[in-house]
Amino acid sequence: MFALTSVWTTLLLAAAVALGPLATDMYLPALPQIGADFNSGTDQVQLTLSLYLVGFALAQLVCGPLADRFGRKPIMIGGILIFALASVGCALADSIETLQLCRFLQAVGGSAGPVLGRAAVRDIYTPREAGRILAILASLMALAPALAPTLGGALLAQLGWPSIFLALAAYGLLVTGLIAWGMPEPLPRAYRQPLRPGHLLRNYRTLVIDVRFLGYTLTNAAIYGGLFAFLSGSSFVLIDFLGVEPQHFGLYFACMVVGYILGNLASARLSRQLLADQILVRGLLVAVTGGGAMAILAYQGVHTVWAVILPQTLFMIGAGMLLPQALAGALANFPTMAGSASALFGFIQMAVAAGAGALVGRLHDGTPLVMASIIAACAAIALAFHMLLVQRRPARGFEPRRAPGQSPL
Repeated sequence: MFALTSVWTTLLLAAAVALGPLATDMYLPALPQIGADFNSGTDQVQLTLSLYLVGFALAQLVCGPLADRFGRKPIMIGGILIFALASVGCALADSIETLQLCRFLQAVGGSAGPVLGRAAVRDIYTPREAGRILAILASLMALAPALAPTLGGALLAQLGWPSIFLALAAYGLLVTGLIAWGMPEPLPRAYRQPLRPGHLLRNYRTLVIDVRFLGYTLTNAAIYGGLFAFLSGSSFVLIDFLGVEPQHFGLYFACMVVGYILGNLASARLSRQLLADQILVRGLLVAVTGGGAMAILAYQGVHTVWAVILPQTLFMIGAGMLLPQALAGALANFPTMAGSASALFGFIQMAVAAGAGALVGRLHDGTPLVMASIIAACAAIALAFHMLLVQRRPARGFEPRRAPGQSPL
């Protein structure tokens, strides 16, 4: 087995966390075709994404406490196996309703990888180290959404959209085998929590009344809402409205992912010089600028591919800077229940993302306007949460060390 702090364990955790973006991004080029095959409207097709997010959010509330009791490894293995079986169900679906159900089940199992991968980082590293490792992990993991739409577009063109879900099933089985063989259990026995309803409720109550936890979590969730607003609307905007070929969709999508990777790398580098909250401010300002630019261009009627992609790339640079630090800040105060904290963090993140995605599907008018407006609003809301909650009550160990009168920027 690999050592917990080895690069191989980090890569394996990145592979587990990548289940989330793979399951959402790989089939994006196929959304218009799925709608045509099942004779379904944009809102019904988009619901396959929102239901995935709902299932992902709800399942985290269960798999987090289970992992706090029994350890990370067995829950990850069981969850990813469910993901693989549900992916086969998606490939065999004969109606939009069946696909929606299988996507929900896919999320129930797939949530174990991202949630417990993040919790394992908190198990292994100190809070300050965790912010740096999570940024590195995110940059490695970002290879998944960079390649996923291109691979999905190629599979769509050659074999049809069911082949995308069969590829996801194969990936899930491979990751399951590697975890079973190569990853030690990261959760110390001394940190195991009893699996009693009263105890779990007390844990969640502790989290929801903690202003520090809520500040970082809501800031993160708002930015994630902007990201999923783009995921929900981008294929319809780029393919249906702007005429991008489905097999080329991934190339444009990769620009956004490159921005996210650049943000992750900047976050990891800056974490050696600045505190997490200082990096958060910089990331938020970049995200607000990107989201605002896209909305302004859409309101002005500038309807080109680059009027969507370039502002979204800027938004993702900001997201890449702040998301790892927000997660590290949210988990910093809870070493003995990192699984439950990661689960609630992810539940709120995915619930907000599902709401933003569903709103895009419901209000979509065929142009980039609705998608761009929601992305800009999410960035502004994230900035407000940070100013009202995080800056007033930073996590322990993340407090600024500034001379009197020095700006946080």
